[in-house]
Amino acid sequence: MVQEKELTSGLSTKEAEKRIKNFGLNELKHHNKASAFKIFLSQFNDFIVWVLIASTIISGIIGDKADAITILIIIVINAILGFVQEFKTEKSLEALKELAAPTCKVLRDSSIQIINSIYLTIGDIVILEAGDRIPADGFFIESSSVVVDESLLTGESVGVNKEANPYKADGKKTKKNNEGFMGTTVVKGKGLFKVDCIGMNTEMGKIADLIQNIEEEKSPLNKRLDSLGKVLVVICLVICAIVTAMGIIRGNDITEMFLLGVSLAVAAIPEGLAAIVTVSLALGVSRMLKKNALVRKLPAVETLGCTSVICSDKTGTLTQNKMTVKEVYLNGRIHELEKEKLSNYTKFMKALVYCNDCNYDFTKKKMSEALHGDPTETALINMFFNDVNDLEDFINDANRIYDIPFDSNRKMMSVIIKEGAKEGANETCYVKGAPERVIDRCEFILENNKIKPFTYQKKKQVSDFITAMSSRALRCIAAAYKEDNLTKSDKLEQNLIFIGIAGSIDPPREEARDAVLKCKLAGIKPIMITGDHQNTALAIAKSLNICNTADQVMTGDEIEAISDLELEGRIKKVRVFARVSPNHKLRIVRAFKKKGNIVAMTGDGVNDAPAIKESDIGVAMGISGTDVTKEASSMILMDDNFSTIVAAVEEGRIIYDNIRKFIRYLLSCNLGEVLTMFLATLFYLPNPLSPIQILLVNLATDGLPAIALGVDPPEQDIMRQSPREKKESIFARGLVEKIVIRGTLIGLCTLLSFMVGRYYKMNLETCRTLALCTLVLSQLIHVFECRSERYSIFQIKLFTNPYLVGAVLISISLMCSVLYVPFLQNVFHTVALSLNQWLIVLFFSGIIAFINSVYLLIKTK
Repeated sequence: MVQEKELTSGLSTKEAEKRIKNFGLNELKHHNKASAFKIFLSQFNDFIVWVLIASTIISGIIGDKADAITILIIIVINAILGFVQEFKTEKSLEALKELAAPTCKVLRDSSIQIINSIYLTIGDIVILEAGDRIPADGFFIESSSVVVDESLLTGESVGVNKEANPYKADGKKTKKNNEGFMGTTVVKGKGLFKVDCIGMNTEMGKIADLIQNIEEEKSPLNKRLDSLGKVLVVICLVICAIVTAMGIIRGNDITEMFLLGVSLAVAAIPEGLAAIVTVSLALGVSRMLKKNALVRKLPAVETLGCTSVICSDKTGTLTQNKMTVKEVYLNGRIHELEKEKLSNYTKFMKALVYCNDCNYDFTKKKMSEALHGDPTETALINMFFNDVNDLEDFINDANRIYDIPFDSNRKMMSVIIKEGAKEGANETCYVKGAPERVIDRCEFILENNKIKPFTYQKKKQVSDFITAMSSRALRCIAAAYKEDNLTKSDKLEQNLIFIGIAGSIDPPREEARDAVLKCKLAGIKPIMITGDHQNTALAIAKSLNICNTADQVMTGDEIEAISDLELEGRIKKVRVFARVSPNHKLRIVRAFKKKGNIVAMTGDGVNDAPAIKESDIGVAMGISGTDVTKEASSMILMDDNFSTIVAAVEEGRIIYDNIRKFIRYLLSCNLGEVLTMFLATLFYLPNPLSPIQILLVNLATDGLPAIALGVDPPEQDIMRQSPREKKESIFARGLVEKIVIRGTLIGLCTLLSFMVGRYYKMNLETCRTLALCTLVLSQLIHVFECRSERYSIFQIKLFTNPYLVGAVLISISLMCSVLYVPFLQNVFHTVALSLNQWLIVLFFSGIIAFINSVYLLIKTK
C-alpha cells in the first residue's frame, strides 16, 4: 500500500504546466488529418460525378447553359450534404477517441490526482497498480512486487519483475531492472513511477508510425452494403445504357440522351448508402454517449442489437457500490452494528485497517473525501473511524514493511506491519480475504483476547455464521494475524490466528431491477457474475429477479471441477456465477457462445481482459476499469451501471431498425426512378422526365428524408422482440420483397400519371410535370410507410420524428418552388399545375400507400 506520507510531494501544478509548455504533451504525433477543404473536394472524387460534370460542360458549350448551370448547382449542393455528413462523423469519432484516452493517477501538489495521460510531464510521479498501462517512459522509485508485461515492445510474454531504489549516493540511476515503458502493462503489484521521457521521445514513439497507420475498422454492415452497391451500380448502368441507346436509336438528341443516361445513373445508384449507414452509426454512438455508454468500435453498435446474453459483474454494476458494514462476527457471536458497539476489537481493527490498500488524503476534513479506494476497503475503515485526525494518528503509528497483494486466485492479502516508531518494535502479519480461504490457513482463533485452538467444530460454527450472513446478502471478509515466523514468502499465510468476519452490504441499484425486467422481455438472459459467496450472490440475484432458486447458482469450484463440454451442458440453466475468478469468465463466455448466444461481458480488472475480448460485446467499467480492460473492450460504461448496458442494447436495436428503414426507402425510390424511364423506353413513350428533373428528384427525396429516417424513434415494443441472429442479412424478413414491390409500383404510378396527361392531350412539359410531382410525392409518402415494417400509416404516430417531418416539408417546398416560381419553371422545364391536374398527382402518388395501409391495418387487427 502506498501511503501519502511515504511519497515525495510530486510536482506542483505550476511546475507541471511550465514543463508541459517546454516539453509538449505526452502524446504520439499523428499524420495530418484531412482538412475540411479536402473532405469537401473528396465529395467530387466519383466517376459518375466526373461524367456528369463533363456532360454539363458539353451541354453548356452547345448552348443549353441554363441546364448546365443548374445541374452543376445540384452537384455542389449534393457535395455540401455529403461533406456535412462526413465532417460531423469525423468530429464525433474524434471526440469519442478523446474521451477514451487513458487516465493515470499522478502525485501533484502532495495529493493524488487523476489526469488524462497526455498532460503527464517529465518529473511526474505516477501511482501504478495491477491493470494499469504505463503512460510514459521512466523508472520505479518504489515497487511492491511489481511485474510488467512488456510483450508489446519485446514480444516476450513472460512478465518482468521491477525493482526500486534507483539512486546511488551520487544521484545517478543504477542499472537495476527498474525501467518502465509507455504502453506496457502492470500485471501484478503496485509502485511509484517517475517519468523521464514523454511522447515521441519514448520507446513507443519509435513505432508511432505503425500505430497511427491503423485504420478504423469497417462495419460488417458497411462491407455488405459496399458489395451490394457494386452490384446495383452494374445493374443501373446497364439499364441506363439501354435507355440511352434506345433513345438515340429512336432519333432523340444524342447529347440529351447521354445526359439523361448519366442523370438517371446518378439518381439510381445509391452512392450515399454506406455513408448514411456510417452517419447513422455515429449518431447512435453520440446518443449512447449521452446515456453513459462510450462505444469504442463502430461494428459493436450492430452487434449490440443481437445480444442474447449479458454477463454482468455484481458490484457497482448491479449494485450501488456503496458498501457499509452491517454485521460482525467477533468473539463467538454476531454483532449488529446499528444496535451495539464492538468490544475487544483492537486486533480486528488493526487487521482490517492496516491490511488495506486505500489511499489517504489527510488534508481533507471529511472521511468521504479523505479515503480513496475499493468500496469494500473504505467501508472497513469507516466501520472504526469517523474522524480523519484519529485515522491519521492510527496510520502514522505503523509502517508497512512487506506485503503480498491481493490476487483473484488466492483471494487474500497479507501485510507485515511494524507498530510504533521505537527500535525493536513488534512486527505483526495481518491477513484479510475470502472467509473460506482464510479459515483454511488458520490453526487458532482469538476470542476475548485469548488464543484458542481452531478446532473442526469451531470452524464449522464460524462457517455456519458466514452462511447465515451471506444469506442476508452480506459480503463477508475474514481477518487473521500472526506474530511468529514472519517469513517473507508464501509461507507467511500459514498457521494464522483467526479473528473475525466483517459483513458488509452493497444495496442493489433500483434502476437495475427495471433493466433486468427489460432484458427478460427482450429475450435476453441477464447473468450475474461475482466473487462473493454463493448465498450472498443468490440473495442479491433474487432481489433483482435474476434468479429464483439455488440450483440456478454455480460456483467457481464447480466450474473448476467440470470440463468445457459439461459446462456447456449446464450453462443454459445457470443465472448466477459465484466465487468465480476472472479465469473462469473466459470459460463462461465460450460456453455461452458455443450454445449460439451473442454474449456481452462486463469487467474491470486486468484478468477480465481475455473474457472481454472473447465476448461479442466486451464492456469495460469507466470508473473502476483498468486501461487494459478498456482497450480490450468494445464499449465502456461511464457510470458502471447495468441499466446502461441494457440502454445500449436497445439503442443498437433502434439503429439496426433505422438502417433497414432507410435502405428500404432509398432502394425502393431508386428502383421506381429507374423503372419509370426504362418502362417508358420499352413502351416507346417520350422520356417522362428530363435529365435535370431526374437530378431534382434525387436532391429532393434521397438526401434529407433518408438521413431523417436514421434518427427515427423506435417502435414501442422494440425491447419485447427476440434478438435477431448475428448473421441475419439486412434484407431478411421480407425486406427484398417490400423494396421490389414498392419500387415497381412507384415506377408504374409515375408512368401512368404521365400517360394520363398524354391521354388528355396535355403538352409534353405538363405531362413531365405530372410525372415529376407524382414521383416526388409517392416517395415522400413512402418515407412514412418505411417507419414501420409491421404497421400501417394509420397505426403509427406520424409526427413523432420532427426531423422527418421537416425534411418532407423542405422537399415539398422545393417541388412547389420549381412549379410556381417563374425562373425555376424555365430552368426545370415545369408548368404550374391546376387543381384537376393536382388531383391526378395525388391519386397516383397516394393510391398504393392507401391500399397498402388498409391491408396492414386489417392484417394487424
